[in-house]
Amino acid sequence: MRVFRDSSFAKYVRGVKSLPSGIFNWHLFATCISFALAGCPKGWDEGSAASITELGSFKREYGLDAKTNKATISNIVSLVNVGAGVGAFLSFFLNDRIGRLWSARLYQTIYAIGSLISCLSYGNHAVLYLGRIVAGLEIGACTVVGPMAIAEMAPKSIRGLMTLWFNIAMLSGQTVGIFTVFGSNMHISPAKHLQYQIPWFVQTFVPAIAIVSSFLVESPRWLTIRGRPQEALEALVTLRGLPVDHPYLQEEYAEISSHIDDENRQFGEGGYLSVMKETFSVRSNLRRVQLTIIAYILAQFSGANSVTNYLPTVFTLIGVTGTDVKVYSTGLYAVAKLVCCVIASLVFFDVLGRRKSLMLGITVQAMCHAYLSGYLKYFTKDPESVPSGVSDAAIGIIYIHAFGWAVGLYTLPYLFGAELWPNRIRSFGGALSQSFHWMFYFAITKATPSIISSMDV
Repeated sequence: MRVFRDSSFAKYVRGVKSLPSGIFNWHLFATCISFALAGCPKGWDEGSAASITELGSFKREYGLDAKTNKATISNIVSLVNVGAGVGAFLSFFLNDRIGRLWSARLYQTIYAIGSLISCLSYGNHAVLYLGRIVAGLEIGACTVVGPMAIAEMAPKSIRGLMTLWFNIAMLSGQTVGIFTVFGSNMHISPAKHLQYQIPWFVQTFVPAIAIVSSFLVESPRWLTIRGRPQEALEALVTLRGLPVDHPYLQEEYAEISSHIDDENRQFGEGGYLSVMKETFSVRSNLRRVQLTIIAYILAQFSGANSVTNYLPTVFTLIGVTGTDVKVYSTGLYAVAKLVCCVIASLVFFDVLGRRKSLMLGITVQAMCHAYLSGYLKYFTKDPESVPSGVSDAAIGIIYIHAFGWAVGLYTLPYLFGAELWPNRIRSFGGALSQSFHWMFYFAITKATPSIISSMDV
């Protein structure tokens, strides 16, 4: 019994229970959920882009055949990441200028425009590619502003949990995106444009919610940085649901003001160049740059995003046939990641800590990759001789892989990118790390079809 009372989980629960009850209010939840929903477009795109290219109507409309299929699909899936890299870096100039709230609204408007361009491209590859790049601008920018805004607004004791709502929203979008494609394939004739247009058009619904929401609250930290202390205090009162003279609120507001004042005294209140100089000239900030970039490099070169983006093709390699079955299996993979991410956000990160969670996830991923590489090497040359148990295990391993990815390299880089940076350079640090993330993401998603086609399997 004593062991349980002294456990990390018990200490975490006691810490949450000690918070004033007013903190858990609808303003906090609605605002953080709204910023978390900025992750839906990224997840939706990951889940639906490759699956849409499997639809008969899409292949017919865009003239895909065996010779052009891999190159065109590679462009369709990967070009969004080019836009995302540009959007992530450019977001720095807007996040600190117009605020977290209006930045998120602007980015989601851009995404809706990009999705509609893709939806209405009607077989024109150039227009489709343009739509993908425009949508990517929003996806990259929102991966910066979403986690950053939540980390700035969430109470310290549950900051890790609430920041990971962004990842949960991404996986929710991925799941809905996949099953939307599955439903279109099942119920709409391949002779109709609507079969591939509906999955792109439905993507505009979630951004519309964030764009029109008028009850959301701006980040108190950003308001303090911009020299608007009274508005910052009012925003904090709204987010915490506590009276202005409550000791908890006064302590948090004093801490925010003190940190920002100290940073301004040390580095001045300069503009963009001052922020960039502070990022690269202070040794502790260089370590932050190093840590976040390495985290994103590891995430991409773990191969998990290749699995996610081209899962229908991966299922083909291990013996799953039929468009319906492949898309449905891909949807189940997204559900598995979503469930694992929810469990991780509730149990692992704030209880076990970031480092232990990361090591657990990497270990599970490595074991899954070892099995799948052995399976592809030795059991796929003669499919008729493959024992059913071995192929079933390969499918199961893909879903176990979802657990390792969700508790490690999928979620933690976003958490690092949101939490590690000081107030003054948080926007630039997040933009810089996400730009590298999307650069590596583009390289991996662009190369994967060629790598798969060159495999002797």
